[in-house]
Amino acid sequence: MDLPSRHFGPRPLDPIPVEDGYVAGYQRIRVRMLSPTIGGELEGIDLRKPLDPDLYAEVRRALLQCKVVFFRDQPVSPEEQVAFARHFGELEVHPFLPEGESPEVIRFAKDETTKGVENNWHSDVSWREVPSLGSILHAVEVPRVGGDTLWADMAAAWKGLPDEVKRRIEGLEAVHDFTHTFGLAMSPEELAKKQEEFPPATHPVVRRHPETGEQILYVNTIFTSHIVGMEREESDRLLTFLYAQAHIPEYQVRFGWKNDSLAFWDNRSTQHYASSDYWPQERVMDRVTIIGERPAA
Repeated sequence: MDLPSRHFGPRPLDPIPVEDGYVAGYQRIRVRMLSPTIGGELEGIDLRKPLDPDLYAEVRRALLQCKVVFFRDQPVSPEEQVAFARHFGELEVHPFLPEGESPEVIRFAKDETTKGVENNWHSDVSWREVPSLGSILHAVEVPRVGGDTLWADMAAAWKGLPDEVKRRIEGLEAVHDFTHTFGLAMSPEELAKKQEEFPPATHPVVRRHPETGEQILYVNTIFTSHIVGMEREESDRLLTFLYAQAHIPEYQVRFGWKNDSLAFWDNRSTQHYASSDYWPQERVMDRVTIIGERPAA
């Protein structure tokens, strides 16, 4: 199949209806959209307190509707961040990233000696047989300027593909593997042990969201290795085209961090990119990740 030689812009988006900047239908919180299809800032909630059933339902609805939700002025402790995350499911313990104050908390600490390396579009732990539902990131210390994070709406990316590309990729599967990222720093012996513990996972190139029913483009530059049953050259060419869809600004939202800001994103329907433009300033973030379900077409 001949792929388009250039991108002519996305098809018309399906914006979330808003009135005076806010999404209608919420009683306990206010949801202010930051872009037409992705990214809502939630107001009127204190994440240090447990969620009652009605408040939980509204936060979950906002997550599914906006795909990533943001909270300002949330001075949560790691324990409170974990408690908030547990409302949405079981939490994972990451086998490769640095542990924070508890096994479920990952601490990303950058300064003049450690540069950020998360500046690639990806979905967290897609290399797992059962990837994550979502991740929750709390800003402990942010730089004076820089260090924003971007998210891309991969349901919009799917909708915007040319029809001939959609027909080509529906039903295909791709292999996701940690080896060419986390494995680079391992000795051959350690790598072999971890590969046995976490073998490559095969997921649909286009997955269906288990709650919204949306079709989602589910390949990413960090963890996707190749498309099953396709010659490597053809696989690489097709994946390069699919990866590029996350780069389209119309599918994105960009968030400027402040201390005690918090982001909660759906890893099933988004990819994200942490801008590494702040070195040598300090940037310290705590992340917890919620286990999801096996992707299905």
